[in-house]
Amino acid sequence: MNVLAEKVSQDIKVAIDNDKLILPTLPEIALKVREVANDENASIKQLGNAISSDAALTARIIKVANSPLFRAPREIEDLNMALARLGMQYTSNLATGLAMEQMFQATSDFIDKRLRAVWSRSSEIAGMCHVLCKHCTKLRPDQAALAGLTHQIGVLPILSYAEDNPSIMRDSMTLDSVIEAVHPELGVKILTTWEFPKEIRNVPVDHLNFGRNIANADYADLVTVAMLQNRATEEQNRYTNLDYTKVKAFFRLDLDPNIEATEAEDLSEEMEAALAMLQA
Repeated sequence: MNVLAEKVSQDIKVAIDNDKLILPTLPEIALKVREVANDENASIKQLGNAISSDAALTARIIKVANSPLFRAPREIEDLNMALARLGMQYTSNLATGLAMEQMFQATSDFIDKRLRAVWSRSSEIAGMCHVLCKHCTKLRPDQAALAGLTHQIGVLPILSYAEDNPSIMRDSMTLDSVIEAVHPELGVKILTTWEFPKEIRNVPVDHLNFGRNIANADYADLVTVAMLQNRATEEQNRYTNLDYTKVKAFFRLDLDPNIEATEAEDLSEEMEAALAMLQA
């Protein structure tokens, strides 16, 4: 890491420790939906009322319920039918994830482009997590998708910092170094502040710990494998020389590290459906 990248990383870490870095807050609609879903006495109708205040989110949830992933026997035509098919918890996680997309925008073109690229990749990885979860674990696919969508959430405040400090915007390599060094622990802090489920709060850090020793596959394992599969399509990336046989997540998920998951399991069609589910 170069000197400027080290200095910026240190500045951001100090700001985090002193609570001087403004962490992003979840969109209001996501907070409303989660509040209803976490209320044991709440009904599907109340959840529908919370979601229906946002026309775009309503349309996307109906679209998801009609996705090939759910193989509905007949077309879902309204929000109530969609909620009945998806259930409270699934809908809550889905709505939270979809509502987060609006956070990945900025006023400067450079930062905006970066944020949209992060969201696009996170959506792809979330879709892969959803499918891998269904086929390789007994974990919850909605939670897996949310883990995929938020595994790089720590990039948000770093890019906000970059927008306010144009000197590091001019150098992409410096900015990449800062993101690499800081985003994982910052992501954990954000997800903890947002009171996300404990099992996905540490995913931003844990998915990069390829030698983790745990008994059973978890959400971080799904993100690890999905992220590496996603990167494998690039000719050159920071994991090009990584020995996948040393990545323990593959073995916990009972996947061959030498074969792309989509080929091994013939899941490409489902992957596409899961990706379409998360994109507008």
